[in-house]
Formats: sequence, C-alpha cells, structure tokens
Amino acid sequence: MRYLIPKCLFTLATAAGLVASGAKPALAQIRPSLPTTGSLRVCADPDNLPFSNDKGEGFENQLAQILAKAWDSKLEYAWWPVRRGFFARALNGRYCDVALTAPSGLDQAATTKPYFRSAYVILYRKDSGLNITSLSDTALKHLKIGVNLLLADAENTPPAMAMSSHGVVGNLIGFQTFYSEGGNRPEDIVNAVINRTVDLAIIWGPLAGYFARSSSSPLVMNVVAEDSVSGIPFAYDIAIGVRRRETALRDSLQTFLNTHRQTIDSLLKAYNFPLLPMTPDSSAAGSR
Repeated sequence: MRYLIPKCLFTLATAAGLVASGAKPALAQIRPSLPTTGSLRVCADPDNLPFSNDKGEGFENQLAQILAKAWDSKLEYAWWPVRRGFFARALNGRYCDVALTAPSGLDQAATTKPYFRSAYVILYRKDSGLNITSLSDTALKHLKIGVNLLLADAENTPPAMAMSSHGVVGNLIGFQTFYSEGGNRPEDIVNAVINRTVDLAIIWGPLAGYFARSSSSPLVMNVVAEDSVSGIPFAYDIAIGVRRRETALRDSLQTFLNTHRQTIDSLLKAYNFPLLPMTPDSSAAGSR
C-alpha cells in the first residue's frame, strides 16, 4: 500500500501514488530541450496554490524569482499540472530542469538536502469548543471530519487511511485533492471548516496554513507529526529536485539554499506554512 505525500511534496505523483489524469503541459509550445546557460527552467503547476500558479502568486513562484535573481538567469516555466508524471515526464523528459518542491530522497530525482519540514494538521474553528491534538482523541468518532480523498483502490491520503485504524470511518467527508473543471478547488476543505460544513479537517499543513490565514474566523492548527496506531507518516521533508545525473546543478542549488536560508525561512513564514524542526536524518537526506 502506498501513501499520498501531499500535493506539494509532490502530492507527488508517482512517488505518492496519485491517480493518473493524463494531464498535458498547459503550454503546448513547450518542447523538451537541454539546459541553456542563463536560463532557469522551472517545473510548475499553473493552478496549485499555495505552491504555484500562472499569475506568479505561489510560494514556488517567489522562490523561483529569488533563485533567478541570484543566478542572474532568465526565469522560464514549464506549466505542468501536478499529477502522475510530473517528475517522470516534465522533469526527466527535459521540459524543465528544476522542481522547487520535491520530497527529499525522491527516487526519480536528485534532491538537495531538505529546506523545510511540514506535516498534516488538525484544523478547526477556534470558537468550536474543540481541543483536539491527536488522532487518538475519541471525540473524532462523533464529529464530521473533512479529508482529501483519491480515486485509486488501496491508495489514499494519510488521514483517510489512518482514521480507519482509529475506528473512525462513517463520519469522514471527502474532498477533491486537486482543482477540477467541475469547480472543485483544493481550498474547499478549508472553507468547509470555516463555514461549519465539517467540524474539523485533517489537511496537509502548507495548504491549511495558506488558506487559513485569510479566514475572518480564527482557526486552530494542531500538527500531526506522527501516528503510532496506524504507523502512517504525517510529516515530510521538502527539497529541490533535478534530474538524477545532474548533480552539479543539484549542488549549485544546495549552495543557493545555504546562502539564502534566512530569506527562504521568511518566505515560508509569509505563506504561513506550519514548520517542524529538521531532524538529523533530514539534514543528511538528499543527494540521491
């Protein structure tokens, strides 16, 4: 059984076991090519806030601008929806050269050391009277809980799979993980908490933090760092990914991360990503 590593993580396409969508690059004129001196080609989703969009509003967009300025390079995007094939086709297919949010140690890429660590969170309204900090809280059996769901058999998001281990099944309310032409939005699950459609939601932290910051109703975010009952991981290290053989590019990106640590930390805080301390294993990760 495979676990979904959230969308940024990549919400992770092949590594995370996402449903294939057959999505094509948003810009048909993009063609595979070798890296060009003076050009920074970034893989990005055109509609995937808080990480990226084609309006330049996402965390990755801001990070890409900082990187392009540091390297005195022209910033170019290969717009490719984050689904199965994002790394295998967009990155390794040479449509682009850099994926700015990749799971540390991803088999399909060479990754830098992780530059942030985040986790799923339990999200609820501050005025709800709830005080839930653990998936083992028995109150969860009596509440409407929002979780992101996938369509593939035996594959789902960590919260959806873990809750069955806690005896919580019939009261889960499913939400789409991605934008769809039917009008579904990733932020719908956060809005459901705000609008009291659900009592709480268990969501990937960066998504929750970004959309919660604009809520007129104060919200509580409690990090789910681990779940000893199900054994499913809820916290993940995020790095920058390149093609596996391009270790020189990876090392240059690592130097960028090292020298711009304070700026990147400020950017993470500006997007309200809940952050966990880097572990010793995290610090040594990457370089695959």
